Amino acid sequence: MSDDNKDLGDDLNDMLGDAKEGAKKAGDKISQKASELADDAKEFAGDAKEKASEFADDAKKAANEFADDAKQVLSDGKNVGIIAHITLIGWVIALVMNSSNKTEFGSFYIRQMLGLILVSIVTSFIPIVNFVAWIPLLVAWIMSLISALGGKMTPTWLLGNQFQDWFKGL
Repeated sequence: MSDDNKDLGDDLNDMLGDAKEGAKKAGDKISQKASELADDAKEFAGDAKEKASEFADDAKKAANEFADDAKQVLSDGKNVGIIAHITLIGWVIALVMNSSNKTEFGSFYIRQMLGLILVSIVTSFIPIVNFVAWIPLLVAWIMSLISALGGKMTPTWLLGNQFQDWFKGL
């Protein structure tokens, strides 16, 4: 082999060795960077897990507070008293609501509205009386609704005290 070819072969071997060494260094750098990124990802995952845990705890706390507030609203019976004023269907809904969690306020307005509903049904069968009686019944219903909204247990002026006596079982 000639000297030129030998020098060329040596140069190629040197270049190949340099390329191998450069590739090895690049591979080491990539491996080091990948290791750093993996460590960062683990740290980020730990932080995310911690934040998710805190969020879940806060959500549980808020849900419990909401449930306590809902129990408080249901326990005072005011909503049952108001719902009882909304037609016969509302009265039935209030009766069902009050049966699971009886309150004095809710029971009071269920009895009041049952009395007003029955009086309006009875007077509806008498033509002249129905024409005259709907105005006082409407006024009694409005006054009862205002009292329920205000949180006061005021019997209707018509037959309110009798309604409480007649319908004690509710």
